[in-house]
Amino acid sequence: MALTPRIAIDAMGGDVGVRVMLAGAAMARHKHDGLRFILVGDEERIKAALDSHPNLRAASDIIHTDGVVSGEDKPSQALRKAKSTSMGLAIDAVKRGDAGGAVSAGNTGALMAMAKLALRTMPGIDRPALAALLPTLGDNDVVMLDLGANTDCDATNLTQFAVMGAAYARTAMGLERPRVALLNIGTEELKGTDEIRDAAAMLRAAKGLPMEFTGFIEGDKLSRGDVDVIVHDGFSGNIALKTIEGTARFVTDLLRRAFTSSTRSKIGFLISRPATELLRHHLDPNNHNGAVFLGLNGVVLKSHGSADAKGVANCVHLCAELIEKDITRQVTEDLANFRSGAAA
Repeated sequence: MALTPRIAIDAMGGDVGVRVMLAGAAMARHKHDGLRFILVGDEERIKAALDSHPNLRAASDIIHTDGVVSGEDKPSQALRKAKSTSMGLAIDAVKRGDAGGAVSAGNTGALMAMAKLALRTMPGIDRPALAALLPTLGDNDVVMLDLGANTDCDATNLTQFAVMGAAYARTAMGLERPRVALLNIGTEELKGTDEIRDAAAMLRAAKGLPMEFTGFIEGDKLSRGDVDVIVHDGFSGNIALKTIEGTARFVTDLLRRAFTSSTRSKIGFLISRPATELLRHHLDPNNHNGAVFLGLNGVVLKSHGSADAKGVANCVHLCAELIEKDITRQVTEDLANFRSGAAA
């Protein structure tokens, strides 16, 4: 039976804050009228923004707080004021069971620290991981994790990430047996660090899991669509993610410059506009906005700080889907099966 999604929104997070966060939530509710919200932040500013979104206002409760986690706050600083900030109170709503998930566009490190302290990690998980869906040339997106929550990972961490990532791919993309690979400097079995090779051996030996371990994948194949889940430590993953985002901006900026360089180029742009619009849509980060902290006893999603209303709406949709499909239960069951298989 599907769970009814009620989502706590950190209305003060992100580069723009209340206006965009609420516009995104309203956009999500227009497509999913069963959604309900807890809006956390400055009540006066929230009510003013809700005047433009009566549909959202009718489905929302407000928790007032003046406290905000800034982008410059260290995780330790954010933790000390967790109970008085919009981010901390949104996560607390999940902990209390008042909300099925939380969405914030605020400080990633602070969000990770608060979520881990409040919700704790699942049994059998040493560290939660930050996972996101990224576009590929294949039929499906690809799940990448960890994207920065853990800079140092051992083989056990990587295998746990693989199990969680596969469960996420089944939930978010409807795949029965996601193809899972470890990011490495080569595809040969002798390549890479001891941790990566040991993790590969553990995954090859795992039995009975609804996933297919395909071995190693190199950085130039991340967007090919050859696999469904790519696993790596947070240090490598964050670099890979920023490189992908930077390359997308480079391509779009280069095309813009090329198409405005001369009259002939402008005419060429008009002729090729359908193709360039398709490319722009594919590379737009707002279409893939929303990274989830896997391995916690609750659903918490990080929206990109610069996301527009469409991006926030996509993040809210993803949060609702993970609540409805009970991602926490699926990950817990897969981890239990993995441990029993390893013990056998």
